[in-house]
Amino acid sequence: MNPETQTHEIERQAVEQIQQARDQVRTELAKVIVGQEEVIEQLLIALLAGGHCLITGAPGLAKTLLVKSMAQLFNLKFQRIQFTPDLMPSDIVGTEILEETEKGRKMVFVKGPIFANVILADEINRTPPKTQAALLEAMQEYHVTAVGVCHTLTEPFFVLATQNPIEMEGTYPLPEAQLDRFMFNVLIDYLNEDDEVTVVRQTTAIEPEPIEQIFTGDDVMRFHQVVRKVPIADEIVRYAVRLAATSRPGTKQAADFANEWVNWGAGLRASQYMVLGAKARALLYGKSYVGMDDIQALAHPVMRHRILPNYRAEAEGIGVYDLINRLLDTVIKVL
Repeated sequence: MNPETQTHEIERQAVEQIQQARDQVRTELAKVIVGQEEVIEQLLIALLAGGHCLITGAPGLAKTLLVKSMAQLFNLKFQRIQFTPDLMPSDIVGTEILEETEKGRKMVFVKGPIFANVILADEINRTPPKTQAALLEAMQEYHVTAVGVCHTLTEPFFVLATQNPIEMEGTYPLPEAQLDRFMFNVLIDYLNEDDEVTVVRQTTAIEPEPIEQIFTGDDVMRFHQVVRKVPIADEIVRYAVRLAATSRPGTKQAADFANEWVNWGAGLRASQYMVLGAKARALLYGKSYVGMDDIQALAHPVMRHRILPNYRAEAEGIGVYDLINRLLDTVIKVL
């Protein structure tokens, strides 16, 4: 088998694995997670596409369990970092210590918890900007700097940062430029009554079945390459670009409601992540190309943390959810 044929065969196998992943992941996670199908799908898409996620939800909604279970499914090293006001960059990146060796004393770098594949940054808005920046450098550059030395992180590297929406006192909210580095803002809401009854019954009974590993870190890296090769028509890319551009107040492309109700709109990363995520979603649903429905399905998680309503919108009871729906309605009419 020549190298080109071998490459095509590897890619074909990866596509088949991705198409099977949706049902396999749901089956395994159902052992410990009840409901939250949309949340699971968005996290899976981000993992396949190589993006990071911001998770917003009240305490006690199994965010840690969900992320840890996803890491187990893909046989990835998991680390949870509890962000607190006194957390320093060295606490997550690592630091040098003086160590005795056969050749005498020398400084040795001790890696911090950031050196893992899946990082759960719990309550990222509770730590000062300096420590937030250390994590965000790792997310963007896939390396960290300690004592002037650059250390490369092991890929795949996937950060899920949580924010608690009900306790804002004593927090350091992420600036818009830093929020923009997250592919999705995933909302975890309370379960319905039947699902909550199921959770209570399961968690007060015997231990659930262990989650089985389905993929490996090498599989994930291969998925990243395959996802980027999914074909997409120019008009679908243009649709994603117009969705983002229409949200920017004060620009030529801005919709009237954006000029009236939006303080800050979605930037270039929004359309990039919509297209990349749509490619992963298309494969998950067994499609060989990206459709407009794939873009529309990801518009909310991609843009809900990138569009900032102004005081007029808040006074009139218009939130980000309403603004994104208006964007979808407006842009589809002019295509």
